[in-house]
Amino acid sequence: MRASRSETDKAFGANASGVDVLDRAFAILFAFRPDDPPLSLAELAARTGLYKSTLLRLANALIHHRFLDKLDDGRYRLGSAPFALGSIYQSSLSLGDVLLPLMREFNQELGEAMSFHVREGDHRVCLYRINSRFAIRPEVRQGAVQALERGAGGRVLLAFSGKSGAPYDEIRRTFSYISCGERDPETSGISVPVFGVQQCLLGALGIVGPSNRLGRAELERLRPRLLHIAARATDLLGGNPEHLLAASHSTATKSASTKTTSPRAPKRKATL
Repeated sequence: MRASRSETDKAFGANASGVDVLDRAFAILFAFRPDDPPLSLAELAARTGLYKSTLLRLANALIHHRFLDKLDDGRYRLGSAPFALGSIYQSSLSLGDVLLPLMREFNQELGEAMSFHVREGDHRVCLYRINSRFAIRPEVRQGAVQALERGAGGRVLLAFSGKSGAPYDEIRRTFSYISCGERDPETSGISVPVFGVQQCLLGALGIVGPSNRLGRAELERLRPRLLHIAARATDLLGGNPEHLLAASHSTATKSASTKTTSPRAPKRKATL
């Protein structure tokens, strides 16, 4: 039985565009997952919901344009064209083109300062900074150099650079770290990693503010949203956002389950 339109749309990973031949061709390409072996025609049919006759016709066109490659045993794998296009995309894309709009968006919702730190040797550098819109705020300038082992951003960079032991094992499990008074006794923050192609660590994205405004409970509440933003950035920069999204959903579920026993957090504009 042919898959329904809604089932086929699900295979696309997004709503169909309405141009059926393109939607079906992209359904075939997006049927391949990380670490997949080459797929048989039957496996592609099961993943896309398309007739085998339709698959064969579209596959031949995709092979012609090097989007698919057919092996001698009849199985299919992605061709070289997606890699070539991905390389062009990467070369034309600036890190700031992706991160700064997302940081500004969250800053408008939350009002607090946003930072993106990268590692340089034994230190971290604030590559991008969106200042807080509040009068009372921590002053960290873009380009500032700070220690790695104090503060949320540095801890995240160390954790995903392979440092072992506490608290780094926990950071790798939750994909986040909350720092309260660690770098500055009156400042708190939370940071999460952002990844690029082949899950290369690009840097740490964080929120920072005065501890009397951003206490641990408030930072815990903001954690799922920040993870979701890091997942969006990772996806746009060629990385795999799955683990960040899973951490975001897990944290959001945990927060929801403890609402009845925890004091109610003050309302903010930022939501999932």
